[in-house]
Amino acid sequence: MRIILDTNIIVSGLMSEYGAPAQLLNAWTDKVFVLVTSTMQIAEIASVTHRPVVRPLITPTHAGRFINDLHRFAMVLDRLPTVERSRDPIDDFLLAMAEASAAEYLVSGDKRGVLALKRHGTTKIVMAKAMLRILGLGE
Repeated sequence: MRIILDTNIIVSGLMSEYGAPAQLLNAWTDKVFVLVTSTMQIAEIASVTHRPVVRPLITPTHAGRFINDLHRFAMVLDRLPTVERSRDPIDDFLLAMAEASAAEYLVSGDKRGVLALKRHGTTKIVMAKAMLRILGLGE
């Protein structure tokens, strides 16, 4: 199963070893699903993890190791189609990733953004706890 994790889910999972985002990152590490990402998202993760407010919560070593793991073990998309559908144009690349990879799920915590769409093409858009239940890992 191919799953896209919104950057907010990834960063939350890196910030705390507890909670649904961290459980999803662990499930990916355990090869429960194929994580779909893109060079654009990897650049965004690198940028967010270098912000002064985030740095005390995610060490540069931890962020760097995770980014290296993305390159080595995730499905990394280089080219994305043009998509203009999200309320927040910054999130359109996530929908483009969904199209380019035919991912089954996109997981986000952005209730006003991509979550409000509920689906994009064949990709269902869900919250982290719902994804854990779908994977048989949640309540």
